[in-house]
Amino acid sequence: MLAKRSENYFPSIFDRFFNNDLMDWNLTNYSSTNTSLPAVNVRETEDEFSIEVAAPGMTKTDFNISFHNNVLTVSSEKKDEKKEKKENYSRREFSYQSFQRSFTVADNAVDSDKISAKYAEGILTITLPKREEVKPKPLKEIKIS
Repeated sequence: MLAKRSENYFPSIFDRFFNNDLMDWNLTNYSSTNTSLPAVNVRETEDEFSIEVAAPGMTKTDFNISFHNNVLTVSSEKKDEKKEKKENYSRREFSYQSFQRSFTVADNAVDSDKISAKYAEGILTITLPKREEVKPKPLKEIKIS
């Protein structure tokens, strides 16, 4: 029995050690103020970069998107206030949510004049087309003479 307890005891020590904040390389989905940040998918194809931001319950006017010095910044600020009045009391609740995420792309990789964004079904999709100079070139066969 004692050996069995030891086997169960050591994994829990190691699990706690490797799951604590020492191993957290700032990859969690929270800001320093413990507010939730939206989850993001980043994808690259031969022609473009695509960033999807999960932000349900928002409208397209809630977002600010900018591109400056090869940094794409997505931010949002949303305020909501509810008031309720009854006979002997009144209640007022409000919430304030904001976030900012920034993504750096390689120098001169993006055609900034063609960046586009759309918001549909809770997902903000930002498309950053690549400049022609950075797109992969097709294989060119060279004939031997």
